[in-house]
Amino acid sequence: MADKTVSADSGSLWNTLWNLWPYMWPADRLDLKLRVVWATVFLVVAKLTLILVPYFFKWSTDALARDGGPMPDLPDFLLVPVMLVIAYNVVRIVQWGFNQLRDALFARVGQHAVRQLAYRTFVHMHRLSLRFHLERRTGGLSRIIERGTKGIETIVRFTILNTLPTILEFALTAVIFAVSYGWSYVAIVAATVVAYTWFTVWASDWRISIRREMNESDTDANTKAIDSLLNYETVKYFNNETMEATRFDRSMARYEVAATKTWTSLGWLNFGQGVIFGIGMTAVMVLSALEVQAGTQTIGDFVFVNALLMQLSVPLNFIGFIYREIRQGLTDIEQMFDLLDVKEEVMDRPDARPLAVSAGAIRFDDVHFAYDPNRQILKGVSFEVPAGKTVAIVGPSGAGKSTLSRLLFRFYDIQSGAISIDGQDIRDVTQESLRAAIGMVPQDTVLFNDTIAYNVRYGRVSATEEEVRRAAELAQIAGFIEMLPDGYKSMVGERGLKLSGGEKQRVAIARTILKAPPILILDEATSALDTQTEQEIQTALDLVSRGRTTLVIAHRLSTVIGADEIIVLRDGTIAERGTHRGLLDQGGLYASMWDRQREATEAEERLRKARETDELGVIVRRRTSEV
Repeated sequence: MADKTVSADSGSLWNTLWNLWPYMWPADRLDLKLRVVWATVFLVVAKLTLILVPYFFKWSTDALARDGGPMPDLPDFLLVPVMLVIAYNVVRIVQWGFNQLRDALFARVGQHAVRQLAYRTFVHMHRLSLRFHLERRTGGLSRIIERGTKGIETIVRFTILNTLPTILEFALTAVIFAVSYGWSYVAIVAATVVAYTWFTVWASDWRISIRREMNESDTDANTKAIDSLLNYETVKYFNNETMEATRFDRSMARYEVAATKTWTSLGWLNFGQGVIFGIGMTAVMVLSALEVQAGTQTIGDFVFVNALLMQLSVPLNFIGFIYREIRQGLTDIEQMFDLLDVKEEVMDRPDARPLAVSAGAIRFDDVHFAYDPNRQILKGVSFEVPAGKTVAIVGPSGAGKSTLSRLLFRFYDIQSGAISIDGQDIRDVTQESLRAAIGMVPQDTVLFNDTIAYNVRYGRVSATEEEVRRAAELAQIAGFIEMLPDGYKSMVGERGLKLSGGEKQRVAIARTILKAPPILILDEATSALDTQTEQEIQTALDLVSRGRTTLVIAHRLSTVIGADEIIVLRDGTIAERGTHRGLLDQGGLYASMWDRQREATEAEERLRKARETDELGVIVRRRTSEV
C-alpha cells in the first residue's frame, strides 16, 4: 500500500485524486484491481445500452402513429408496436442491471479505500506527540475523522462511478445529434452543457464557505457536548447544567444558521440549473417541432429528441451533484488531511535498534528540557537509578517531577543531555521496545469502558485467564472482583467511573504486574487516595517493585521512606539527595516538607478522632433518651 502523503493543497481536486488513486488501485490487491476493471466494463456497456432506449421509444412511437415515415430496417416481428414497447422496457431493465453490477463490484474497492485511509489516520493520531493530544479536543478530533472518512468515500465513489460515465454519455449524445440531426442541435446542447457546468461550478464554490462554517459550528457543538458529558460529575458538583446547555445551544444556533444557509443556497443552485437546462431543452424541441411541421422529421424523431434530452438531464444533474459532493467532500476532509500532514514530534531514527535490557539501570545525564522555550523545566538534572534499586523524586509542585517520567517514556525529546538505560541512549532505540520495557502506575488511572478482565489484560493482551486472575490476586483486588455479580466480566464504565479510586489503582497495578516490565515508574500513584487506602495500595506497590528498577515520583513523603535514594527537585534542579534519615538530618527542603506533611497528617488524625467522638456521643445520648 502506498504511503504517500495525502494533501488537500488548497482544495486541488486533481492533486487529491492523484494521491487517492493508490487506495483505489491498491498495488497488493489483484482482486480489487479486477473489480475496478470489470466495473469499468459494465459501466461502458450500461451507457451503450442506454443509448438504445430512446431509439426504441422513437420506433414504437412511429409505429403507433403510423404516419408513413421511414421505418428502421428490422425484422417484421420487431416492427409490431407492442414488441417495440416491450423491447424499450427490456433495454431499460438491462441497462439498470449493468449499473447495479457496476456498483456492486466497486463497493468493496470504495470501502477498502475508506478503511485504509481511516486506519492510516488512526495510526497517525497515536504516533503524534503527547503535546499534540494535550492541545486538541477529543470531541472535535473524532468529528473531523468521522467527516473525513465520509468525504473520502464520496470522492472515491463519485469520481470513478459517475464522472467517467457522464463524460461518455455526453460524447455519445453529441455524436447522435451530429449524425442524425445536424450540428445546430449539437451547438445548442453544447451551449446548454457549458452554461450548466459553469453555473454549477460557480454556485458550488460560493457554497463552500457556507459549508465550512457549518462544519466548524458542528465540530464546536460536538466538542462541547462530549466535554460536558465526560465531565458529568463536575457539572453536577457545581450545578452548571443550565450553563452547559446554554453553551451547547449557542453552538447549535450557529450550526442552525449555517445549515439553513446551506439548504437555501442549494435551492437556488437547483433552480438555476433547472432554468438553464429548461431553456436549452426548449430551444432543441422547438427546432424539432418546426422540422416535424415541415415534414423533415417524424413524430418519433420529436419524441426521440425529447427522450434523449431527458436522458441527458440525468448525467447533467450528476455533473452538479458530483461537483457539489466532491467539493463538499474536499471541504470535509481538509481538516483530516491537515491531521495527516502534522509531523511526528518524536520519531525513531533510521538506524534505531530494539532496546536490550540486561539489568535495567537508568541514567539521566545533564538533562535540559522545556515544553516552551520561554519556560525551562529541567536545568541540567543528573542522577542514576541502579539496577533493581528504588529512587524517589520529590519536591514542590511544578519542580519537574512528572516531566522525568514523560521523558523516560520518550513522550518528548530533551533539548540537551542524555537519558540512557543500560548505557543505551533512549533516542537510539525504537520507541516500541523502550515502552515495552517500562511499566507505569499513574496518579490518575483512566480505564477503558470495558470489562475488568479487559483492563487488566491490557498489560499483556496475550495473557490467559489464569494469568489475569493471578495478577489481580497479587494486586489485592481479586476478592473484590469475585464479589461482583459478573466477576471479571463486570463493566467499569466510562473512564472507570464505576470503581473507586483505590479499586482503579489496583487494576492499574494488576495490569502492570501482567506486563512484568524490568523497569517501573510510580507517578504519584497514591497521592489521590485516603491514608488507609494508600497504605493498602503501598503494600501492593512494594510487591510489584521488588527486584525491579523503580523510579518513584511522590507527593506524600511517607511512601518513599524505604527508597534507596531520595532526590529533591526544586525549580528544575536537584536541591538535595540522600536517604530519608540523611535528608532529615540535613534540615533542608526535604525536612521542612516532611514536617509540614506530618503536621497535616496529625491534624487530619485529630479531626478524624474528634468526629468519631462526636458520633459516639450522639449514639450515647440517643440511647439514654430512649431508656
